[in-house]
Amino acid sequence: MTDTIAYPAAYPAPKDWILGIHAYVPGKAAADDGRPLVKLSANENPLGTSQAARDAFMAAAADMATYPDPAAAKLREAIGAKHGLDPARIIYGTGSDELLHLAASGYAGPGDEILYVRYGFAVYDIAARRVGATPVIAPDKDYATDVDALLAAVTERTKVVFLANPNNPTGTMTSRAEIARLHAGLRPDILFVLDQAYAEYLDEDEDDGGLALARNASNVFVTRTFSKIYGLAAERIGWGYGSPEVIDILHRIRAPFNVTTVGQAAAIAAIGDDDWVARSRAHNNQWREWLAGEVASLSNYGLRAIPSKTNFLLILFEGKLTAEAAMKGLWDEGFATRWLPGQGLPNGLRITIGTEEQTRAVAAKLRAMAEAA
Repeated sequence: MTDTIAYPAAYPAPKDWILGIHAYVPGKAAADDGRPLVKLSANENPLGTSQAARDAFMAAAADMATYPDPAAAKLREAIGAKHGLDPARIIYGTGSDELLHLAASGYAGPGDEILYVRYGFAVYDIAARRVGATPVIAPDKDYATDVDALLAAVTERTKVVFLANPNNPTGTMTSRAEIARLHAGLRPDILFVLDQAYAEYLDEDEDDGGLALARNASNVFVTRTFSKIYGLAAERIGWGYGSPEVIDILHRIRAPFNVTTVGQAAAIAAIGDDDWVARSRAHNNQWREWLAGEVASLSNYGLRAIPSKTNFLLILFEGKLTAEAAMKGLWDEGFATRWLPGQGLPNGLRITIGTEEQTRAVAAKLRAMAEAA
């Protein structure tokens, strides 16, 4: 559906605000000619899924005829034990995307505003428009979150503030002190949604304090996912933590049986596999920094990598080589990356950190293209 379709009066008419939504565009896995590509466009774990999670998935698959536990009790208990949280204040969803939509649905509607930073996660705009709220975009500060700009954009109509930390698609990180300052500057009737999809890639001393904030504040809701470092993107499992009042509202509108039996089993095993998480984090840190260094060595050709705390780099093309040309050149080498003109970044490519072989090949192709441009 697009906003150019004319609906005859005799047909059911969609809400005007739905026509303003541009459907989410997932990362490419194939070139325009249909050739399959190595997918470095969706920030998946290049190492795959831990054996413990795979074994738990297969064991749980023996029973496919009965509904999953609607309360996901064992999964909530496992998450609570891992992070020192009350399981009763944990909610689960079809990826963290469902939880972001629930937050918008529960607390905003026509006449309200939902605020987020420029170059924020694409789902925020969709979540706002889906409920008829007005999306409001605060300016960034060199592709990073500007807390002062966010606070300045708050009005009496603001009902929800979304912030990804670390951010997608830029990879930038907002400090614990700045997160606390942002929350302190928000009215208590504004829901502050802190999207921590990439939190497991951070070192312990880089924690932004979101879960601790949500433990004590009634208007903070933190979301996380099993799709990234845990390698369970195919199962679509997310979770969130907030005050009892917020969790109660979100449970009222979440889909029943929204996390499968096998998904729950795999997630429980994954969250207990500390060695896998540590290995995935170490691999990512090593090759992200290596790739960032390779891009820095191409600065004379107009390439720049935004400092990242995630499992991807946003590379800006500010010279003769354009982001679109780089994307197509990487297609020729067999790699899919994420070109972002739809998010206001026509000069940017978001590239997931792959295996060592993949990362070296991407860097070599970028160098060859930059030198030839």
